[in-house]
Amino acid sequence: MDTLFVALKRGFIAGTIVGALAGGGAPAGAMTAQAGAETRLSAETLAAVTTVTGSYLAGRHAQQTDDWAAAAEFMGRALASDPGNLALLRRTYLLQLGDGRIGDAAGLARRLTEAEPGNHLAATLLAADDVIAGRFAEAQARLAGGTDDALARYVEPIMLAWIAVGRGDLPAAWSALESMSKAQGFAVLYNFHAGLIAEHAGDAAAAESWFLKAIGAGAPLRIVQTVGGFFERAGRPEEARALYEKFIADNPGTLLLQADLDRLARGEKPAPTVADPRQGIAEALFDIASALNQEGAGELALMYGRIAVHLRADLPLARLMIGDILSQRTRYEAALAEYSAVGGGDGLRWTARLRSAGLLEKLGRTDEAVALLDAMAAERPDRADALIELGDVQRGAERFDQAIAAYDAALERLGEPQARHWLLYYTRAISYDKTKRWTEAERDLQRALELSPDQPLLLNYLGYSWIDRGVNLDRGRSMIERAVQLKPSDGYIIDSLGWALYRLGDFGGAVTHLERAVELKPLDPTINDHLGDAYWQVGRRAEARFQWRRALQNAEEPELAKTIQAKLDNGLPRHQTAADLTAPPPQSPASQGPAQGQSPAR
Repeated sequence: MDTLFVALKRGFIAGTIVGALAGGGAPAGAMTAQAGAETRLSAETLAAVTTVTGSYLAGRHAQQTDDWAAAAEFMGRALASDPGNLALLRRTYLLQLGDGRIGDAAGLARRLTEAEPGNHLAATLLAADDVIAGRFAEAQARLAGGTDDALARYVEPIMLAWIAVGRGDLPAAWSALESMSKAQGFAVLYNFHAGLIAEHAGDAAAAESWFLKAIGAGAPLRIVQTVGGFFERAGRPEEARALYEKFIADNPGTLLLQADLDRLARGEKPAPTVADPRQGIAEALFDIASALNQEGAGELALMYGRIAVHLRADLPLARLMIGDILSQRTRYEAALAEYSAVGGGDGLRWTARLRSAGLLEKLGRTDEAVALLDAMAAERPDRADALIELGDVQRGAERFDQAIAAYDAALERLGEPQARHWLLYYTRAISYDKTKRWTEAERDLQRALELSPDQPLLLNYLGYSWIDRGVNLDRGRSMIERAVQLKPSDGYIIDSLGWALYRLGDFGGAVTHLERAVELKPLDPTINDHLGDAYWQVGRRAEARFQWRRALQNAEEPELAKTIQAKLDNGLPRHQTAADLTAPPPQSPASQGPAQGQSPAR
C-alpha cells in the first residue's frame, strides 16, 4: 500500500507511542537494533534488581537496548510499587503489548482507560477483546467517544464499520467507513475494506467495484490474494491467474502466491479473506500495521500487529511481519518463535524458514542454519534461494570454500542470469577474494557489472581492488568516483575514494574525502586508520596519532590492531611515491579490500 498513510509523513503518529515510550530519556529512535542480542539482560540481573528506582532505571536501560521482555518485567515491578503513576502505566502497557503479553496488557489497558479514557491503543485492545467475546455494543461504545490521537481518526472508523457489521447494521457500517473516503492517502484501505464488507454482505457487484478500485497498480500481496480469490469464487479463474502472474512478474522468484496458483490448477475455490467481523477487524489492523512498517514506524506497527494476531491467530502475513520487526530490533529468539508459527501456504512457510536460517546464523547457531538450508535446497531442486542463503551463511562464518560451492550450485539452478542476480556474483567474488583467488573474483565482479552497471557496491569494490593492486588506476578511480556520485552519503564508499587517492599519492585529496568519511562513520577503525595515514603524510602528526589511537580502540581484528600499534610506535615514511603506494604492502589494512561496510551486511 505505497500510497497509504501520507499522513504518517506529516508526523501524525508522534503522540501515539513515541512520547509514551521515550519519556524523558532516550528518544524514541533509541529502541533500534543499535545494541545486539548479546545485550539482553540475564536472569541473574533480573533477580538482583529489587528497588523501585532500580527497576525503573533497569527498565529504561532494557528498553533502550531493545530488550522489551526485560523492560516490561522491570517496568511492571516499578508500576506495582507506584500504581498511580500514569506515565509509568502508559509505558508499561505499551511494553507489555509490544512483547505480546496480551493478558497482562489487557489488565493494564483497563486501568489506563479509566485514568485516560481517550487512550487509543488501550481502547483498541479492549475493543478487540469485546469483539472476541461477541460484545459488539460494548466494543462500539469504547471507540465511539473519539480520541485526540491523530492516527485513531483513521483506524477507528474501519473498526467501527466492522463492529456495525457484527451488530447487523450495514447502514451504520457504511456510515462509519465513509469518514475515510476523503482522507488523503487512505483510498486503498477504504476501497479494500468497502469491498470486503460488500462481499461479506453478499453484494458481489458492489464488492467487485470496490476491489477493482483497490487493486490499482502495484497492489500489495494481501489485496492481490483477496481480489484473485474473489475472481475464483465468481468463476473467473483466468482473471485471477492474470492477477497472480502480474504480481509474480513484478516480484521475481516469490513463492507467496504458489499456494494460490496450485489451488487454481486444482480447480478449487478459496474461502473469502474475511469470514466474520472479528476477522475483518484483524485484517484492518494488519493492513494498517503493514503500512506503518513500510513507513518506518515499526514500533507502532508491532502494537497493531499484536492486536491483529490476538484477534486472528491464523494470520500468517501478520506473524511474518511481527517476526521481521523483531528481527530488525535484534530480538532474534522472539523473531524465530514468530517465524515458526507462520502457517498458510508452502510459500509463506518457505519464506519464514529462509528468514529463520538467517537468524540462526546471527545467533551463532551456524550448523543449525546450514542443516536447515541443506534440507530446503534438497526439497526444492528447482529453486536457488536456499542455496544463496546457504552461501551467505557460510560466508558469514568465514567458510569461504563452502560458500563458493553453494553459490556455484545456485548459479547452476538459475540458468541464464537476470539483472537482479548481480548480488550473487558479487558475494561469490567476495568469497573468491577472501581465498586469494583474485582472478575468479575479478571475473565475477565484471560479470556482475554487466548485469548492473550502476551498482555502487560493485563499482566501489572493483575500482578499489584495482587501485590497491596497482592496475587499471584511472579506470578504478573513475569507478569509485561514480560510486560516490550514486551514494554521496555512504561513508564506506567515500573512504574508498579517499584511500584510492592516498594510494595514488594525492594525500591532500585523500584527507578531504577521508575526513568526510569519518564524519559519516566516526567509529569505523579502518576509516580512522586511513585518515591517520593521510594526516601523517601531509605533516599533521598529532592528528594522525589521534586517529590511530581512535582506530586502535575500536579495532577487533588482531592484525589490524598490530598494524596500527606499529604506526603509533614508529610513524610512517614521510615521503612516498604513487608507485610505492600502489604496490600492495603485505601488512596494509587496505590490502584486505574495501572498508568493512562494503561487504553485504550479514
